[in-house]
Amino acid sequence: MLRLSKITITQFKNYHFAAFDFKERVMGICGLNGKGKTNLLDAIYYLCFTKSYFTKTDGLNCQFHADGFRLEGMAEVNPIFLPVSAAEKTADANADKGAGFTNNKLNNIVCIFRGTGKKELLLNEVAYTKFSEHIGKFPCVMIAPDDVELIVGGSEERRRFIDTVISQIEAEYLQQLIIYNKVLQQRNSLLKKFAEQGKTDWTLLEVLDDQLVRPGNYIYLKRKEFTLQLIPLVQQFYRQIAANNEAVTLQYESQLNSDDFLTVLNQYRQKDFILQRSNGGIHKDDLSFQLNGQVFKTTASQGQRKSLLFALKLAEFELLKINKGFAPLLLLDDVFEKLDEGRMQNLLNWVCNKNDGQVFITDTHKERLEQAFAGLQTAYQLIEL
Repeated sequence: MLRLSKITITQFKNYHFAAFDFKERVMGICGLNGKGKTNLLDAIYYLCFTKSYFTKTDGLNCQFHADGFRLEGMAEVNPIFLPVSAAEKTADANADKGAGFTNNKLNNIVCIFRGTGKKELLLNEVAYTKFSEHIGKFPCVMIAPDDVELIVGGSEERRRFIDTVISQIEAEYLQQLIIYNKVLQQRNSLLKKFAEQGKTDWTLLEVLDDQLVRPGNYIYLKRKEFTLQLIPLVQQFYRQIAANNEAVTLQYESQLNSDDFLTVLNQYRQKDFILQRSNGGIHKDDLSFQLNGQVFKTTASQGQRKSLLFALKLAEFELLKINKGFAPLLLLDDVFEKLDEGRMQNLLNWVCNKNDGQVFITDTHKERLEQAFAGLQTAYQLIEL
C-alpha cells in the first residue's frame, strides 16, 4: 500500500502557497480550467520523480516572478508482498544509499529548487547525493491528455515510457541508462570532431564502442524481458476498456534483435561518419502497434487510440504493482473528456474497485465526478479548487 496523505506547495506553477490533506484512497479534484488541477497532479508526480511530467526545465515550474519553489509531501509505503529477489534488491539498495526511507511509517519528502539552478531533495531529512536513488521508492503512473503522443508520436516517447517503468522497478537499470546516454553523447561529439578535423582516431572510437556495448546489452535484455510481460497485459486491458475483440498486437523492435551490438555499430559506422551521429544502438529501439494486422496509428480511430493509451498505462500500473509489492499512485488528468461513458466506467471500475492503489482524478465538473464515484460505491474525497 502506498498512500500520500499530504502535500504542501510553495511557489510552484500557479500556486503561491497551498496545502492539501488526502484522507481517502480515491481522490477527486475539481475546478475550472486554470485553477491548478493539473499542477496539483504534477506536484505529486514531481515528489515521486524529482521532475515535472510536463516541463523539462525546472525554472519554468516556478510561479511567475518567483525565483524558486518548494514541495513537501508525506507518504506511507506498506508492501503487501514482495518477491524474494525484489526484497533483497530493496534491502541492498536502501542499505547502500543510506537514504532515510522507511516502510510502514510516514516518510517526509522535500524538494527545493532555488533560482540559481540548484536543487535539493531530502527524504526524512536525509539529503540525496544522487536524485536517481529516489526513483522507484514512491512509484507513480500519470495519464494526461497529451499522452496520445505515446501512440502516434516518435519512438523517443515509447522508449521513455519503457525506461520510466523499468527504472522504477530496478535501480540498476536507471544507472546503466545514465551511463549509456553519457557515452553516447561522447561518441556523437567525437564523430562531429572527426568531421571538423577531417581525420579519425579509430582507437578512441573503439574504446567508446566498448563502453557503449556493456550498458547497451544490459538495457536491451531488460527491455526485452519487460516487453514480454507488458504485451499480454496491454492486450488484456485493451479488450476490457474497448469491450470488443479487436486484435491489437505489439512488438519490441531493436537492431539487437538480429545482431550483436558490436556488429550493429560496425554496420552503421560509415553512416555515422556521414551524419556525425550514432545510428546504431538501443537508442533506436521502438515499440510498434498493429490493429487487425495494420499499422495502428494510421488506421485506428480516436477512440481506439485512447483505448490503447489507457491499456498501456494500466499495464504499467499492473507491472509496477507486481514488482513492487504494492500499487503505485495513479494520477488521471482530465480523463472524462477523453473517453465515452462506457469506457470511462470500465476504467474507473478497474482502478478504483479492483485495486487498492490511491487514485487522483481531475475534472472540471464536480457533479460528473460525484456521479462517477457514487456508482463505484467506494469512499472518496472531493477537493474543489
